[in-house]
Amino acid sequence: MNVSVGYGKDETFELEISEKQLVGVYNPNSVLKIDYNQALDEALVQPLGKESFDHFIDTNERIVFIVNDGTRPTPTRKVLARIYPKIKEKDIYFIVATGCHRAPTEEEWHFILGKEIYEDLHVKNRLWSHDSRKDAMVYLGKSTNGTEMYLNKIVAEAKKVCAIGSVEPHYFAGYTGGRKAFLPGVAAFETIEQNHLLALHPNAQALSLKGNPVHEDMMDAMSVLTHIDVFAIMTVLDSDHDICAVTAGDLSDSFYAAIDKADEVFCVNIPQKADIVISVAPYPMDIDLYQSQKALDNGKLALNDKGILIMVAKCRTGIGEEGFFKLMSSAHCPQEVLNKIKCGYKLGYHKAAKMAEINLWAQSWAVSELSDEEMKAVHLKPYHDLHVALAEAIKEKGENASIIVLPFGSITVPKVVSN
Repeated sequence: MNVSVGYGKDETFELEISEKQLVGVYNPNSVLKIDYNQALDEALVQPLGKESFDHFIDTNERIVFIVNDGTRPTPTRKVLARIYPKIKEKDIYFIVATGCHRAPTEEEWHFILGKEIYEDLHVKNRLWSHDSRKDAMVYLGKSTNGTEMYLNKIVAEAKKVCAIGSVEPHYFAGYTGGRKAFLPGVAAFETIEQNHLLALHPNAQALSLKGNPVHEDMMDAMSVLTHIDVFAIMTVLDSDHDICAVTAGDLSDSFYAAIDKADEVFCVNIPQKADIVISVAPYPMDIDLYQSQKALDNGKLALNDKGILIMVAKCRTGIGEEGFFKLMSSAHCPQEVLNKIKCGYKLGYHKAAKMAEINLWAQSWAVSELSDEEMKAVHLKPYHDLHVALAEAIKEKGENASIIVLPFGSITVPKVVSN
């Protein structure tokens, strides 16, 4: 059977997989197509827990818009195409919620905002990319857990903030969206580090909110925003990256309201686990190894014990955040990675822990543009051609080895459901 696997923005690997071996190819679930402009209009007219968007922007105060960076599939430009005519003459300012990621390239600015809107805002000097290490921060208080909330001054001193995001499963926060615009989006490095330490907890996993210490700390930390009038616009994407749901209004209400639709799209039922799982970090989530790791974490949910998990991710800009790479490359085996984390946590170590834990019971391979040395350093068996990797995996696991393919592994959460 022919299986097409995406690689980067435009490339594909065309695989031939025996039908007796292929358990299935599991994309996000198909959902009913909607008129997303109409859905957006309706959400803005009748938001959850707030007055209308038109009422929100009826002000002479500056409105700060928080938007996701280029590593996220959030359809910000589609939302802006609808609302920009209403806001372009207002005192508006846009900040990209990079968390601890790098600033967007010009191509990524176009992807985020749309070329025309980017150029208009750029000329007006109305754009900023959050820098968690260098930007001026304002201390707003502590969460119950003790996370010290330092937020970018641009946001912390604003009277009105509009957060535009998308909701999909996240491998340790439960879901993206909502509160993540602020933490980690526009938080100080130390604040992000304190929150992400909680990702080492076993309940910090995809789809988990109740009892997930990362999510609960984020939600609790939002209590420091009471002096800011926050209006949120949340979207859910389908497998074609079209908007299939829009919620708006109160930051928490709009987030929670989008979760059922996100589950409908991204939680896929599988009949069994497989000996070999191919999990893809699709564009733009394949930007670097740090982001692409999400495909490993979801892929493991479909993998048999002692199986082979093949991550397919270009890692277009390299490794990404260096902390986790330094830790993993300094350890000769996965268990040593985990032992070192016990001696002291730094931001990025949660990523190393998630990768190392897989290698205690399975093998992690990668098809990437990273060098062989870089992949080996993080305990990935290195490949540059998926055909070769799959052939060697079948050779090792046997001609009867079962295979599952996750073309959107970064955002697809497989769940075994017996007939």
